Amino acid sequence: MTMDVLEEKTGIKGAHMATAQAAINMQENKPVKMQGKDVCVHYGNKQALFDVNLDIRQNEVTALIGPSGCGKSTFLRCLNRMNDTIDICHVDGDILLDSEDIYDPKIDVVELRARVGMVFQKPNPFPKSIFENVAYGPRIHGLAKNKAELEEIVATSLQRAGLFNEVKDRLDEPGTGLSGGQQQRLCIARAIAVSPEVILMDEPCSALDPIATAKVEELIDELREKYTIVIVTHSMQQAARVSQRTAFFHMGILVEEGFTNDIFTNPEDQRTQDYITGRFG
Repeated sequence: MTMDVLEEKTGIKGAHMATAQAAINMQENKPVKMQGKDVCVHYGNKQALFDVNLDIRQNEVTALIGPSGCGKSTFLRCLNRMNDTIDICHVDGDILLDSEDIYDPKIDVVELRARVGMVFQKPNPFPKSIFENVAYGPRIHGLAKNKAELEEIVATSLQRAGLFNEVKDRLDEPGTGLSGGQQQRLCIARAIAVSPEVILMDEPCSALDPIATAKVEELIDELREKYTIVIVTHSMQQAARVSQRTAFFHMGILVEEGFTNDIFTNPEDQRTQDYITGRFG
């Protein structure tokens, strides 16, 4: 598929691809941070994922794309065992974090979710102050020895989330009083505050306006330097802008994964090409 045809069918500009390709050229040898091996998921008698094998590389953004109901959010939730909260859900296969099986019975799930944080589709700040939203995790995990350390963690987390300058004079005000985009960045700050290694994002911009979306996307690119990020998105333009690697899911199957540039400009599977050019989805 030529670049001009791609731009016409998807609206993804070649400049986005060039930027992504430049980043890829410097990151080809990133180590694997998380790994899914033959992952199958059942909800009762219904199978949602079939033998998914996917490597997630350190300090990269991996985008999971595909039509609604294809299994991408189900796979994302497997990465920090959020599916444990669903009684009828059963996960088979192996999911490794730094080569350690996260489904091993010896694993502390609370500690795992501190290492692998989650940002949800709809901003969900606690009904607490801005400060307490960010301080909650470090406090329950005992990450601060005193008030001064806690205040430093909160300020640093808000700075990394690109929110500190906007809220520094109203930290005692409710987090729910912020705009939608600010609330989402507050939730990102809350995830960062417990020093995670991986951040999972389930369509983090779907409820946001274009300006707020642009701020979150810029933030994702900055956070990649310190964290490994996996993002579920319905927007192929967003996947092209923020990710280094893309995985395409369809009907519970991981059809294809690879460098974002390759997935969008030279997919190996006809189903991938059909999806990114709008023939279904």
